[in-house]
Amino acid sequence: MQRKAVRRALPGIAMLTALVAGAAGLTGCTSGSGTGSTSDSKAGGNTAAPAEPGKYRILPAPCKAGADSKRLKAMLPAADSLTPEQRDQLYAGTADASYDGDRRVGCRWTAQTPEETRLLSVGFERVVSYDRAVASDDDKARQVYVRQLTDAHLPFPGPSPSPTPSGAPAGTPAGATAVTPASTPPAAGAPAATPGSGSPSPGGSPSAPPVELGSRVLEGLGSEAFIDDKLSPAGATAAQSRTVRIVFRTSNVIVTLEYSVQPALPGTVPSSAETQDKARQLAQALVERLGE
Repeated sequence: MQRKAVRRALPGIAMLTALVAGAAGLTGCTSGSGTGSTSDSKAGGNTAAPAEPGKYRILPAPCKAGADSKRLKAMLPAADSLTPEQRDQLYAGTADASYDGDRRVGCRWTAQTPEETRLLSVGFERVVSYDRAVASDDDKARQVYVRQLTDAHLPFPGPSPSPTPSGAPAGTPAGATAVTPASTPPAAGAPAATPGSGSPSPGGSPSAPPVELGSRVLEGLGSEAFIDDKLSPAGATAAQSRTVRIVFRTSNVIVTLEYSVQPALPGTVPSSAETQDKARQLAQALVERLGE
């Protein structure tokens, strides 16, 4: 009788053991799922915060930014035949068409005299990053600047710019290297040409040609800047024109300034030093205007 009772109880014990094991397995799965959810939530919490917006939210009025009447008159001499109203209109400038005045604006001036034509333009671009978690406004603006630097075929500046050679002529801007054409030393006993003289020396050697400052990266102008100096080819009937373009970045704004001098008669070459100096003075005024 006892053996029969034990045999009858064995199937019940086995079933109970199976039920307990199944419940333990379900508990383990539920616990594992909870652990995974906790890990996922912790991983998602490490997302980097987006960068702050750029310094500039608006742009200045382009026809008035840094271009006071005294500076404009020096860069754009007016013809004597103009009336006072025509002079005022000349120096007031003409604003570029813009569909978003908070992102891109510009202004242009033109002055004509019997001797030459001078053109001036100033443009402002405010760069905005559409995903500041990936790149800030300043980072995007620097990418725009580097593209323009590359298009100008200028080398990317290294960590320490090379010093200006000691033989650079006076008046060469800081960080610039003057480019002078190769010249042949005067023959022994031949008197040297007088500096600044346009006539040949008694020995027959012509005076040194004007210094060409050339295109280069600039120091001390905004966050980073470069200057592009182009002289049109000489021709028998066409006059040579010089166009100086300065591009600089300050925070998330790119400023482009272009100044062109076009003589009316062939044989006249606009001075590289003078044209660059006037353009740089205006560019510095624009930097100060943006810093206000």
